[in-house]
Amino acid sequence: MTLAVIAASLAVFSWKFLGYLVPEKYVSNPRFREIADAITVGLLSALIAIQGFTSDSQVTVDSRLPALILAAGLLYLRMPFIVVIASAAALSALIRMFF
Repeated sequence: MTLAVIAASLAVFSWKFLGYLVPEKYVSNPRFREIADAITVGLLSALIAIQGFTSDSQVTVDSRLPALILAAGLLYLRMPFIVVIASAAALSALIRMFF
């Protein structure tokens, strides 16, 4: 596991470093920006799905789901990020405490 984390860290560092070497004409291309935006949204969605709905390699629905819904609603209302995190954590804690 430690070797995998080190390898992933080195890969991310190298990608960031190599990103500075890409010529501006490629980065300013609208198609490149669309692809980069799509990849970002896809990776974030996958992270939310894995961290929010799985436990021990199984799909579970627990207190994280209402907290995630609350966080999405607060983000939609453009609340400050610290308010979103604190509210979602408090809701999740309350649900775990009472159920």
